[in-house]
Amino acid sequence: MTEISFPDGFLWGTATSAHQIEGGNFNNDWWDWEHNPDSGCAESSGDACDSLHRWSEDIELVAAMGLGAYRFSLEWSRIEPAEGEFSIAALDYYRRICAACRERDIAPVVTFHHFTLPKWLSARGGWEAPDGPDAFARFVTRATRGIGDIVGWACTINEPSVIASMGYSVGSSPPGVKGDLARHLAVNEALVRAHRLAVDVLRSGPGDFPVGLSASMDEFVAEPGGEAVCEAARDILEGTFLRATSGDDFVGIQCYTRQHFGPSGPAPDDPDVPTTQMGYEYWPQVVEHCARRAAAATGLPVLVTENGIASDDDDERIAYLAEALRGVERCLDDGVDIRGYFVWSLLDNFEWGHGFRPKFGLHSVDRDTFIRHPKPSALWFGEVARANGLVAPPA
Repeated sequence: MTEISFPDGFLWGTATSAHQIEGGNFNNDWWDWEHNPDSGCAESSGDACDSLHRWSEDIELVAAMGLGAYRFSLEWSRIEPAEGEFSIAALDYYRRICAACRERDIAPVVTFHHFTLPKWLSARGGWEAPDGPDAFARFVTRATRGIGDIVGWACTINEPSVIASMGYSVGSSPPGVKGDLARHLAVNEALVRAHRLAVDVLRSGPGDFPVGLSASMDEFVAEPGGEAVCEAARDILEGTFLRATSGDDFVGIQCYTRQHFGPSGPAPDDPDVPTTQMGYEYWPQVVEHCARRAAAATGLPVLVTENGIASDDDDERIAYLAEALRGVERCLDDGVDIRGYFVWSLLDNFEWGHGFRPKFGLHSVDRDTFIRHPKPSALWFGEVARANGLVAPPA
């Protein structure tokens, strides 16, 4: 029985990122960060899911679910291990991933930057380096020359607001700066410039595919007296990057939960709302809220490039995803142009500073053998994709 149906051509997918699944990305800033005992990281990414060698297995998992798209990222430090020195072998590796997707009628959705920087760039300031955006544009130029003709969709930068806020205000990501709003805002602007440069490059290179940004979004809640602070935070964390999408082909949104703000800044979550393994409020209605706001703010088609839940309870995962999809359907009924929905994540993978404990995956991964096992949520989501509609969870 199909509870609700989705438009013809609606894109069903799942997502990963290079550092979180490949393993052995020792030439980037995150590898150094997770090995720094003062960083607060739970553990190293190590071999991650060994997808550097098992990438074809991952694509078979996507195909087995009947999905039409697979979103993954390029590891800049593999492709440009030293400044101006590009690896043909690394580009061929990512080209094989794209080609294997194409052979299975899966659209390769390529993210050109997903949090990690090559060590040579981080050593001279990363996104604070005067030529940081230009270095990124040069990388995108060379990568596009290698794979652009078989890209399905392109996301320039993954969650730029998270790069800036976690790196320069919260201090939980490289370079670990805490409470420096001026540097945070400067990095925001550098990331906006990098995005705009990358859009121009992607449109001028080989291939013809939609280009956009993957923006991190939350439902912002102003507690009594926190209205001004909430609005200011929303503008810094979201408005900056939604405005940067002007002229793009779509806006990607990545949403998981709510944030609360009081008169002096972030406020506690609602104690009556359960939380996930990430400490987030269980809030699947965030997708509907953010899709409406992104569409209204940008006037662009929306692609839900990430949504999911960290949980050991797979029934909870299915319930969360189902409620999120009901919100997508309500948006569609009201004329919001949503083109597709991607579950984070294909695999239980390395969740940055949290290590491997949070389980977002539709598939589990044995930490010793790397064998992948589909969870009931993978089978259910595959049925949803094949039906192009919300079906009942498994009994």
